[in-house]
Amino acid sequence: MEVDKMDENDWKYHGEGNKSLVVCHVQFPRVLRLLKYPAADSENPPQTAEQAFRQIQNIVDFSSNVMSSMLGDKFIHSGEVVKLPLEFVRQLSIKIQQQRPAWRCDKVMDIYSGCALCLPNLTSPALHQATLTPPLCIEIKPKCGFLPSPKHVSKDIKAKVCRYCMHQHFKVASGKWKRRSLYCPLDLFSGNKQRMNFAVKHLIEEPQNNFKVFKGGQCVYSSKESSDPLDVNTLVHHLRPYFLQGNNRTSCHMTNKAILNEFIQVLINALLSGDGDEGTVTDGQDEGRSFCEASLFNRERVGHASQGLPENSVLHRILQTQMLDMLDIEGLFPLYRRVEQHLQDFPKERSRLQVDGPYNEAFLEKVQKCRVEDDGSVESAVAKVHQYRVAMTAKDCSIMVVLLPREEEKDDDEGLSTLRRLRDCRPSPFTSSVSILDLDPKPFDSIPRQLRLDQKIVSYYLRTSGALPKGSRPQPPSIISAAAREECRLLFHPM
Repeated sequence: MEVDKMDENDWKYHGEGNKSLVVCHVQFPRVLRLLKYPAADSENPPQTAEQAFRQIQNIVDFSSNVMSSMLGDKFIHSGEVVKLPLEFVRQLSIKIQQQRPAWRCDKVMDIYSGCALCLPNLTSPALHQATLTPPLCIEIKPKCGFLPSPKHVSKDIKAKVCRYCMHQHFKVASGKWKRRSLYCPLDLFSGNKQRMNFAVKHLIEEPQNNFKVFKGGQCVYSSKESSDPLDVNTLVHHLRPYFLQGNNRTSCHMTNKAILNEFIQVLINALLSGDGDEGTVTDGQDEGRSFCEASLFNRERVGHASQGLPENSVLHRILQTQMLDMLDIEGLFPLYRRVEQHLQDFPKERSRLQVDGPYNEAFLEKVQKCRVEDDGSVESAVAKVHQYRVAMTAKDCSIMVVLLPREEEKDDDEGLSTLRRLRDCRPSPFTSSVSILDLDPKPFDSIPRQLRLDQKIVSYYLRTSGALPKGSRPQPPSIISAAAREECRLLFHPM
């Protein structure tokens, strides 16, 4: 990428989160992640160009030196920091402004530092040359997959109902979303295919920020600002060609329900895949911490089915890293206060304790060799805080699953091949690759804010006993029953 020849017309809006905005190149499989500031700071940036560069370099270092070791380097794309011409950044900001969602415009793109993080665009067809069919890319933000230990929480409900399910009620009440998602992370992380299927169906039904589908680099399914529920038939329309053998017009008809079920199964298999085999299956946690009482999944349906994740799977690696949070925010906060008080007394110690980095091997060693017992020292406390920050990154990461249809094997007798397709209605197999994104370090100073939010979420849930405002509950029929209704009529799509 020749930074001195950057043209804003070669880039387009791709998406954004709370702290950064992403644009992608129209020809090459590259994206740029640029920092965002509150709109009130648009003419007075809160940090210098050098500080912005260091912030992005910290993201690269944390991803490559810390999270890569915890999660497995095969899943990680750390990227590199680039310096961009300021005029290019300013023109790019103007160009993409109209494409941004209105609810994200309380923050503006950083146009002062010229710093960005350059990464591969995993949704781009140019990155995947295995087939002529555009890749399908599914982005999932799975959230926390376990319940905290009862001995570290002040409210019993936290050991029974997961943070995500409680937070849904608070988000609806505060107007963040119109409807509650019935997705529960503990079902997805269970390793039980019935529970995982149940979880993915509810991700599709109410994606919010947790589920997106890209086809050939374009986002074709995600939550909108509109209060109207998403139409699953939109997703099925895009999926249909991938689940017809050879994309041949003579292929047997598949109902919407069948296509959805096959898609979910392929996605689950990718999430459970290891290094070419299923690997050892481990429980990873006791059963009491793997079931959420707010989940609508009937626990009796699990029976004696397998429970646990293959050791080499992306979900297992994420869950194990999340579980570095052994104390919950409530148990951790006194340790944070110990470190904070020490830094007030000895400000220069901030560097030695690596509170703001650098995120190198020494930082990783503090995380990995932290003793379970607290010996009362500031070193012990800061190691626990670092562990918690790593766990929080794993709780907020995204998984990108890229699905590529395998080329259909050619038959010497074309007529025989057609008959075989008509007789065998199973979808073509897919090859898949899995990556983990959004691995930014969580700031040390954000811990008090996290505690306040946790208290608000739990307090609201207890005060309302999990009740929802009228009209906020997901309305039937669900996408699955809607898809089932399609079985009674044939659908014809232009080819």
